[in-house]
Amino acid sequence: MKIISYNVNGIRAAIQKGLIDWIKVVDPDIICIQETKAQLHQIPIIDFEEAGYRGYWFSAQKKGYSGVGILTKKKPDNIVYGMNIEKYDFEGRFIRLDYGEISFVSVYHPSGSSGDLRQAFKMQWLDDFQNYINDLKKTRPNLILSGDYNICHEAIDIHDPIRNAKSSGFLPEERNWMTGFLNSGFIDTFRHLNKEPDNYSWWSYRANARARNLGWRIDYHMISNSLEDKLKRALILPDAKHSDHCPVVVEMDL
Repeated sequence: MKIISYNVNGIRAAIQKGLIDWIKVVDPDIICIQETKAQLHQIPIIDFEEAGYRGYWFSAQKKGYSGVGILTKKKPDNIVYGMNIEKYDFEGRFIRLDYGEISFVSVYHPSGSSGDLRQAFKMQWLDDFQNYINDLKKTRPNLILSGDYNICHEAIDIHDPIRNAKSSGFLPEERNWMTGFLNSGFIDTFRHLNKEPDNYSWWSYRANARARNLGWRIDYHMISNSLEDKLKRALILPDAKHSDHCPVVVEMDL
């Protein structure tokens, strides 16, 4: 089973850059999408259906902002929109599909790069997200949490760890949260299988960063420890250029 996570930085813009044709070629079973920046009526549902996918979408109340979705070839047993926490659901950051004993989540963690208020919001989200997942695991222990976490965990995950040491997305408190999250029962699938540097999933539009591979690895498939024996392969697809992010892939025997 091939699962992709992709922050598309505006689904309508990504479609104009060939996203749907690319999906047809890569042919994943599930695609977790973040930052749709669209309301439901603005998403070309029929085009995705013609490509073989059902789409489930959870948009932000604010137009042109945030939003998550999941495209899947198989109808889920259950769909959960949001976390039932108003301030986060208002921003459209979480959607979950259940298939038997496995749950797939598309999640878009906040960025704190715009200033102190949003950084504080991000840190509160991280605490609340951890608590939410801790509770969810009691009834849904087999989780695949795919999305843009807006955090580089280790120095290997960022092109310039020294100069970015005080940058949102690589702050000590964010990195410590990530360590704690993994220790609570999750596996960073890519790093579990790949120890090589220079693998990134996001690049600034400035300074020709993508061509120079001056990137950050902030997009993840986190899986419950219980699913470790199902993990087969994990990779990043930097040649897909529909966004300032690129897709990340995990293949599992489910």
